Amino acid sequence: MQTPTYAHTYLAAAGLRLPTNWLDYTILAIYFVVVLGIGLAARRSVKTSLDFFLSGRSLPAWITGLAFISANLAATEILGMAANSAQYGAYTVHWYWIGAIPAMVFLGLVMMPFYYGSKVRSVPEFLLLRFDKAAHLLSSILFAFAAILIAGVNLYALAIVVEALLGWPQWVAIVVAGAFVLAYITLGGLSSAIYNEVLQFFVILAALIPITILGLRKVGGWGGLTHKLAETHGHDFTTAWGGTGIGSSNPLGANWLTIVLGLGFVLSFGYWTTNFAEVQRALSAKNLSAGQRTPLIAAYPKIFIVFLVMIPGLVAAALVPGIGTSGSGLQYNDAIPYLMQELLPNGVLGIAVTGLLAAFMAGMAANVSSFNTVFTNDIWAKYVVRGREDAYYVRFGRWITVIGVCASVGTAFLASSFSNIMAYLQTLFSFFNVPMFVVFIIGMFWKRASAKSGFWGLLAGTVTAMVNYFVLYKKGIISIPSDQGANFVSAIAGFVAGAVVMVLVSLFTEPKPAQELQGLVYGTRSPGMSEPPAPGDDAWYRRPALLGWGAVVLAAACYIPFSF
Repeated sequence: MQTPTYAHTYLAAAGLRLPTNWLDYTILAIYFVVVLGIGLAARRSVKTSLDFFLSGRSLPAWITGLAFISANLAATEILGMAANSAQYGAYTVHWYWIGAIPAMVFLGLVMMPFYYGSKVRSVPEFLLLRFDKAAHLLSSILFAFAAILIAGVNLYALAIVVEALLGWPQWVAIVVAGAFVLAYITLGGLSSAIYNEVLQFFVILAALIPITILGLRKVGGWGGLTHKLAETHGHDFTTAWGGTGIGSSNPLGANWLTIVLGLGFVLSFGYWTTNFAEVQRALSAKNLSAGQRTPLIAAYPKIFIVFLVMIPGLVAAALVPGIGTSGSGLQYNDAIPYLMQELLPNGVLGIAVTGLLAAFMAGMAANVSSFNTVFTNDIWAKYVVRGREDAYYVRFGRWITVIGVCASVGTAFLASSFSNIMAYLQTLFSFFNVPMFVVFIIGMFWKRASAKSGFWGLLAGTVTAMVNYFVLYKKGIISIPSDQGANFVSAIAGFVAGAVVMVLVSLFTEPKPAQELQGLVYGTRSPGMSEPPAPGDDAWYRRPALLGWGAVVLAAACYIPFSF
């Protein structure tokens, strides 16, 4: 994979400058005014720390469901997945139908009762209840660090678009966007972020749909696109499973086994079930039923959004066959900006720029709001300043948000060393989300998992994934064709190492008392629950309506990729 220099990035951006006019700037200004207005309106509802960090657990499922998908519909989706498609082709569909939908259904049906029922404010707090303080503190630090790194990705992606299309210097774009995100989160807390994410969801669609339609028209429709790419990149470039047999070669550099296990199980379940930037939206729902329906509602648009980000990347690969190489002057990350330059007239361009800015700010806001929750509740309030009044932690949450945004500005430049920011994000997920997932899944389904096993499993999984990527892969000790393939292998290695260490440590240490595991291990009841189960407290498999939601989503997600 090519590693661009800052000069290369600047030249690419300079070549993508667009003739924006007053209409485009007016649309952009209106959007920013509305965003700040939502933040001011949400401020009136923030009276306690629960209001600031979890919206008082009062939001309906359709709001939290749209916010759930919008929080993910950021740099990962827009520039990242378009870059992925330009580099690897139609294999991008696996990040959606294999690498998202099953995990989203699992989160709604199986894991949300544990999160919501235990009344935790964050994912690390659940580990404190199930394991011990060591596992809790380590997971809190790792998550806070990862949230800042991922927020930086969104800032860098935003800077690419703004510098390329509006002519603003990169540092100006980063500072302005960071200031707006900081303003509406510190004003209204999570409620402000969530309501803005609902607005941003529709603005993002308004930006992507014209690019997709006009891009297909430019290359002669789907038939013209596949024909041109087959000539320049080979037939497998436009298929979902072509060339993925074990021992076969393909643009992605991964076979069906690493796709299914590495992406479909380990990376996917690790991200969707333990990434607090997503789980936080479901935890803000008004009751358990709404919390469970949140990821299921989000899964429906997730099935089809892949076309809005994959097709532009394929079109860019068809129009610029050498994209991503030094000869073309364009990185893979430039696929969407390039099509905006080539295809969109003024007015529509303003909507597209606004949609992209909305996407990046949604992603950054999701990670910053989860960062301030974890840092305040799981690090500061638990280990630094304990027992203070509730208002103190609300004030501290606002101050740590400022620090988080400033730190994100610094990490934005780390992302600039990757020609494909999706590869960078997947690397982060394999380091931070996968080890946390293995600790969760074993702790939830195995009563014998001891309190000490959580810390050592998390540490072993994180270290193993990093060693596999930075030592074995980067130093050429093992041969893997691509960074994405290496990410899949790192995820599998981290999962296996974490699981093995947890089992070994559990066999030599004492398990937690059974009474402390009530409501935290599958098959146990939360303390104080009535017998028989109260209405609405039945397991998911006894609830036909909820099961129906999940079955329909899974059926669509399983059918589409095999017919593509």
